[in-house]
Amino acid sequence: MTGARRRRPMAAVAVLAAVIQLAGTHFAASRQPGSHLDWLGYLLLLAGPALLLLWRRAPEVMLAGAVAVAAGYLALGYPWGPVPLSMALALVLATARRRRVFSWSVAGALVVAAFAWAAVHGGELDLVRAAAVSAWLVIMVLLGEGLRLRWERSAERRARAQAARQRAEDEYRLALARDIHDVVAHSLSMINVRASVALHLADRDPGELRPALEAIKSASKESLEQVRELLGVLRQDAPRQPGLTLDSLPALVEDARQGGLDATLKYDGDPSALRAGLGPEREAVLYRVVQEAVVNAVRHSGAAAVAVRIGPAAGGVLAVAIDDDGTGRQGAPEGNGLRGMHERLAGIGGSVDLVELHPGLGVHATIPLDAAPGSAETGSAVRGPAETGTAAESTREDTP
Repeated sequence: MTGARRRRPMAAVAVLAAVIQLAGTHFAASRQPGSHLDWLGYLLLLAGPALLLLWRRAPEVMLAGAVAVAAGYLALGYPWGPVPLSMALALVLATARRRRVFSWSVAGALVVAAFAWAAVHGGELDLVRAAAVSAWLVIMVLLGEGLRLRWERSAERRARAQAARQRAEDEYRLALARDIHDVVAHSLSMINVRASVALHLADRDPGELRPALEAIKSASKESLEQVRELLGVLRQDAPRQPGLTLDSLPALVEDARQGGLDATLKYDGDPSALRAGLGPEREAVLYRVVQEAVVNAVRHSGAAAVAVRIGPAAGGVLAVAIDDDGTGRQGAPEGNGLRGMHERLAGIGGSVDLVELHPGLGVHATIPLDAAPGSAETGSAVRGPAETGTAAESTREDTP
């Protein structure tokens, strides 16, 4: 697109130069007694502007040809006029196209030729004309240098803008990939656990089978809705608004309880004040951190209990802890979920540590709070734990 935009103006410049040279020379010829302008003269007047169209593909040919055309025109004794216009434009364009050595060499050769011609004629006025021509040639090359610098800076700005857009697109795709991983991993893990519970109940207590199947259906429906939302973002027909807040955490913990975990959720402070200090983006990150830690407890640790604690909030930082009583890491490599957790928290200035609890594993994260009145309110709200979920016992089957 940039090349096409540049070719169209250059064609207009070539046409304009041709019109100026033809009209100007015709007007000048009428005031030069004894001058003549035949078909060859008109052809030379058109050849110079036509050579300007080679400014991108062959700048050297363009400049050398324009100089040769102008020199031939003057050597054949045609009437004086604006015939050097094409040569001047060619000198500017060749310099702008980074043919600096060639352009300066041509300009230097023309300066030498101008003074040699003045020396041969031996007139003082001829020396003045040679000096004027030399200054004119230097100005043309300097104009080309300025145009070259402008184009280079414009290209650098476009390259930086393109790199910034590419980085933003990469970060956006990475965020979507993390969301998809979190949604699919959590949903499939919960469905798998609940299916195992349903199979267990089918043999021991068939009467409890229906609630287990309804829980699986509900989890599947919720997962489909979240996946459709993310797919809508990929199709660019929906904004990326996950809408994940602290209000969604009780449902997440309840899912874990229905899957067989003894799961609890506690707030060390007022949840509404904590939300005010977090803001929507960090609130969504907090939810994803808790979700990933609970999924890992279900899928990998063989835990029977998991405790989620939000708070305390002190020093402008909110502490989040998710502790389970499973087998811990045991040298397991970091997977996509943990990498996504690190990336999410790093993106908002937070951090996460994995703590071996013997037994179990603790995921301890810190999330910065806004330095605003809401954050002060958040800090003053830290008075004591407010338990929003209690342990619930249910039959549990270990999942692979």
